[in-house]
Amino acid sequence: MAAPAAEGAAVSAAAALRAVLARAGRAAERPSSPSTAAVPNLDMVEGVDNEKIANHLNRAVSSLGREPLKVLVQVNTSGEESKSGVDPSRCVELAKHVKLACPHLILSGLMTIGMKDYSSTPENFEALVNCKVQVCKALGIPTEQFELSMGMSGDFEKAIEMGSTNVRIGSTIFGPREYPNKKQNP
Repeated sequence: MAAPAAEGAAVSAAAALRAVLARAGRAAERPSSPSTAAVPNLDMVEGVDNEKIANHLNRAVSSLGREPLKVLVQVNTSGEESKSGVDPSRCVELAKHVKLACPHLILSGLMTIGMKDYSSTPENFEALVNCKVQVCKALGIPTEQFELSMGMSGDFEKAIEMGSTNVRIGSTIFGPREYPNKKQNP
């Protein structure tokens, strides 16, 4: 039988892990759904890439009567059409919308997903750092209080060097993703 202190530590660790895991990304591609906002330990949504998502998420948080929810604006710094995110040239505009028109959301920073092959990692991260400077200046936010979520298992060291406050290293912790085989057409 475990000692009470050990049990308490295990419970605290489990609660901390749930909170970390609840930092949702695109939340099954629907971060604005009321069910996303209803997750009890949800700390942050890292995938707000347009005003419609921000508005829906704002309404969902309001209707649930929960504390305001932290969000990161997702910026498509790689320019890939397959990636979500606002164009860097529209980043300030979307950040202003979240900050000024969504009282149930807390604009906490920016996030990006670089190119899959990491071929333009420094450029992607520089673009996000530049967006951060522009957003903070436009909204009067101290840069040290504004998060940057950039870097994944293959490039997190470079991301940290360039100012990332959040890295997403699931593959390093849990191993590579396994995608189901798609049926081939005959």
